[in-house]
Amino acid sequence: MQTPDPSATLWRDGAVPVSARFDDPYYSLDNGLAETRHVFLDGNDLPARFREGFHIAELGFGTGLNMLTALQAWRASGATGPLRFTSFEAFPLPAADLSRALASFPELGELAAPLVTAWERGETVIETGGLRAEVVIGDARETLSAWNGAADAWFLDGFSPAKNPELWEAPLLEQVARHTAPGGTAATYTAAGFVRRNLADAGFAVERRPGFGRKRHMTVARLA
Repeated sequence: MQTPDPSATLWRDGAVPVSARFDDPYYSLDNGLAETRHVFLDGNDLPARFREGFHIAELGFGTGLNMLTALQAWRASGATGPLRFTSFEAFPLPAADLSRALASFPELGELAAPLVTAWERGETVIETGGLRAEVVIGDARETLSAWNGAADAWFLDGFSPAKNPELWEAPLLEQVARHTAPGGTAATYTAAGFVRRNLADAGFAVERRPGFGRKRHMTVARLA
């Protein structure tokens, strides 16, 4: 049996992208958009916390679904100024795969178009109505420590800790804490014990909450 190219994108039911490298889907098989709203927006108490200059950071850009969902909520909230968004991604999707994945969410079509165009041009800075975003390409264990920003909210969206443990290691989550504004938060779909312990050891107050879909639990955290 031929081993799939680790850089390849596989497709579940022709619509849900799956990473061959990690053998894990980029978002929920049930409803990726609803999952993002439940885990990353609700988990960070958004949009209630939105204010001018609000900054979201993310581990694992993937398809850009989380960014676009946050932008949709930002616009609907009436917040002033652009939403600032910084994402760290080691293995960026090819533009054709990113576009195909986002086509599954037609309500985000208008928001997705500038991202797809930028990706096709090889650009990693996306500025559009209400958004100022940058995708930092490279291993987050190296790139995050060099970042001089501080996020108000973190979307921790690496692949499954069992398959991509590097993105959940204690040193990296310590860097997440160091790059979190006072009172800042983090949320993730996983409730793996070592992830919760690493967040707590990094200085976060950690809480387990009901998860989305097939996941019984998820994790939210606030910088203590």
